Amino acid sequence: MPASLTSYRSIFLILWIVILCGHAHARFFSRDPLSDGVSNNSWEGLLRLPSAITVESSCEQTYGFLPCTTTVLGNLFLILIYGFLMFKAATFLSGGSELLLEILGPGIVGGLFLPILGALPDAMLILVSGLSGSKETAQSQVSVGMGLLAGSTVLLLTIIWGTCVIVGKCDIEDSIAIDSQDTRGFSLTGSGVSTDIWTSYSARIMVISVLPFVIVQLPQILNSTSGRHLAVLIALIVSLGLLVAYCLYQIFQPWIQRRKLEYIKHKHVILGFLTHLKKRALGRLLNDNGEPDKEVIRKLFTTIDENQDGSLTHNELRALVIGIQFEEIDLDHDDAVTRIMNDFDTSGNALVDEEEFVNGVCRWLQRAQRARVASGDAGPHTMKFLSDFHTETKREHDLLDVGDQSNEEVEGIENSKWISIKAVLFLLLGSIIAAAFADPLVDAVDNFSEATSIPAFFISFIFLPLATNSSEAVSAIIFASRDKRQTASLTFSEIYGAVTMNNVLCLSVFLALVYARGLTWDFSSEVLVILVVCILLGVFASFRTVFPLWTSILAILLYPFSLALVYVLDYVFGWS
Repeated sequence: MPASLTSYRSIFLILWIVILCGHAHARFFSRDPLSDGVSNNSWEGLLRLPSAITVESSCEQTYGFLPCTTTVLGNLFLILIYGFLMFKAATFLSGGSELLLEILGPGIVGGLFLPILGALPDAMLILVSGLSGSKETAQSQVSVGMGLLAGSTVLLLTIIWGTCVIVGKCDIEDSIAIDSQDTRGFSLTGSGVSTDIWTSYSARIMVISVLPFVIVQLPQILNSTSGRHLAVLIALIVSLGLLVAYCLYQIFQPWIQRRKLEYIKHKHVILGFLTHLKKRALGRLLNDNGEPDKEVIRKLFTTIDENQDGSLTHNELRALVIGIQFEEIDLDHDDAVTRIMNDFDTSGNALVDEEEFVNGVCRWLQRAQRARVASGDAGPHTMKFLSDFHTETKREHDLLDVGDQSNEEVEGIENSKWISIKAVLFLLLGSIIAAAFADPLVDAVDNFSEATSIPAFFISFIFLPLATNSSEAVSAIIFASRDKRQTASLTFSEIYGAVTMNNVLCLSVFLALVYARGLTWDFSSEVLVILVVCILLGVFASFRTVFPLWTSILAILLYPFSLALVYVLDYVFGWS
């Protein structure tokens, strides 16, 4: 069964469970709108915990039918369900955005719409955290939005950034990481990643984007209460200005989008090449343990090596790929051969010998396997390849079983139309899910906070970024694992870009909410954490392009440090 259909069915199943929970709630309760499955007829609900860990209070059903509960386990269940739906919303949005980028190319789409769509789930959650209810309710729930904003930024720049350095590490020689050469293990100084100068520019832009945080904190720094509302307005204007400037920069300097398009083309080459090899293989490309079968690959090399001289030339590789249909893109076969040669020819002699061929095919097979694991399909006995590289590039969730594709040739125009329809459907579905379930998720977090006496900020700081950024995190890690400077540059550029959008778009939504509803800005510790992480790592990445392995350890340690800092400032020094 195609993974995309499995994904849709899982969403519909979860939605059906949520609806049934709501109906069960209506059936068992005649007065109190609690849906933990307990009635006066002594029904024992699945979401009910012992009374010692429940809260005697009422809850309000979102939209009048979605379930709610005051129990710890019940709210945890709802957080997991709604969090998964927000995760799928982010997946669909980024998948549709990727398809649009491939069809329309860099420019307005890549520079304006894609960054905004990527930050839409976070922005939606921040908006609903203080939009509904009374002013007092909004003031208490808005900490959920701030927790998400701070948590997303910290997660991306600490755990995700550090993990990308670890999985993408190569040997460092003469202050540069050598592509695809990883022989020094976990040497803290002799192994790491390197990026290009454009990635450093992205880090500098990220540092500049924290300016609105500084502006909105000025009254607290100056110990003034009269200018706080005005400071929020000024910070909002500056934030919106930076958002417009950043989008214009993306439009007129679309190097990130162009680099991503090149990467997408390369992934199409991998797909077509591996699929073609599978058809020609005398046996399976993977053994029963799910590992590349090197003997089969060596036999393939022998059949491809026409003159039997022990190496493949450009012409021999071209003869191999001439029959490959590269779906959905216009890719010249010579370009495909060049990409294969660049990846396989580690000796640089313009020839691919048997060992280089085996190692290269194994790397590509393992990369396809990593994408399968990321999508939740890790069975070792059935060979599967990626058939939708566009969605997988960002989210690695649409995987199909590759069979006989002899009847799957589609005209370019018809294919383009189908991709356009698919992109629109992804974007619509993602937007609808994000809009529909942002409010219930915020309510569940707030109710869980009341039930456990854990501040809502810490719940949203830790959990919500996992729901809205986990697919992006998996994508970044898979990007980095290619052990190439080009993909490492793309990985870290996108991390810095995502943080920049948090600092301008999501903060603009948050500031507009605070200003419009007259809420109190009292997030000094949270802002300090964002400033510390962004400035420390941003300045560090602005003036260097090589990151040894020891930098990953420091980055990852910043995450628990950030949590501890907020706790100490709020509950020891009383900042909040």
